[in-house]
Amino acid sequence: MILEIVAVTGGLGLLIAGLGMAILRLLRGRSIGVMLAVVAVVTVAATLAGVVAITIEMIIDGHPKNVVLTVVAVAGLVGLGVALAVARQVVAASRKLVAAVEAVTASRDYIPPAGPLPAELTTISEALDQAYGRLREGRERERALEGARRELVAWVSHDLRTPLAGMRAMVEALEDGVVADAGTVRRYHNQIRHEVDRLSHMVDDLFELSRIHAGTLRLSPRRVGVGDLVADALAGVEALAKAKGVRLTGEAGHVLPVYADADELGRALRNLVVNAIRHTPEDGAVVVRVEADERIVRLSVADCCGGIPEEDLARVFDVAFRGEAARTPGPDGGAGLGLAIARGIVEAHEGAIDVVNEGPGCRFEIRLPISEAAT
Repeated sequence: MILEIVAVTGGLGLLIAGLGMAILRLLRGRSIGVMLAVVAVVTVAATLAGVVAITIEMIIDGHPKNVVLTVVAVAGLVGLGVALAVARQVVAASRKLVAAVEAVTASRDYIPPAGPLPAELTTISEALDQAYGRLREGRERERALEGARRELVAWVSHDLRTPLAGMRAMVEALEDGVVADAGTVRRYHNQIRHEVDRLSHMVDDLFELSRIHAGTLRLSPRRVGVGDLVADALAGVEALAKAKGVRLTGEAGHVLPVYADADELGRALRNLVVNAIRHTPEDGAVVVRVEADERIVRLSVADCCGGIPEEDLARVFDVAFRGEAARTPGPDGGAGLGLAIARGIVEAHEGAIDVVNEGPGCRFEIRLPISEAAT
């Protein structure tokens, strides 16, 4: 008898459950309240199916049967009422969350709904807050990048126009025969070649910076000896230092190799040294040091520039920042892109770069991780 009741009750329960799942599948795009109501109805129907099975077997009859059916019916109505109340709360909380999202505008940030929310909706609200925070940071970076681009166009337009105007004047003088003596002609030719080399260097810097900003800088990392990197950088700028009357010093002890693109990282270090030479007065010194611990290699470039104003320290690596009001490039042809390029290259290596005032000048420092591949 018991097995027969269990079989009938289980069969009816499975049938009702299957019907309920089919209804929920059809209503999966509807309100949560409707779904909870369906769940409550399915629960009551399954319970009634069990009572019906018992009644069919004549275990309960007469007045007891009516009492059982009444109790089950009342319990079902109570369950349905509770389900509808919970559904209203969930729907109200969902609408509050939707209203908070719809209130977000370009001038207004996301404000989480007031009052408690169900745990799942609270998690969604926190995730939305974080997502909108990242979007806000992205917009701020985009605005800063757009401002830097406009500033770059203004600076480079000026820096290109000045040497082009000088070359045009010299070319016209040579073409018109205004300059005829061999010494002046040779000087004009040398000056034109110098300006062409300077413009070519500026174009190379612009191309490198555009690759960094576009995220298309491709690195070819391999084991690189930091001491060799410093030696190559100093050798490449030795002539510039002698012409300026600046002493160059390199201090590199036994340091583990780093896993990096030697050409790009060498360019970043060379840009820092050239910048230091450019701002160090005659008879000053530029010192390049290499230090390391178990996890990080530090390459520092110290100069005698007299220091950088505190309000400018945060802008040193910005595009076209020269630390001076005059836009006219110096004799070395700097376009204000070297430090921005150095930062992009270092960050592409998952490193960091910063600057602090120290001693008679300032100290730029590159920090690179010692990867397992390098060790």
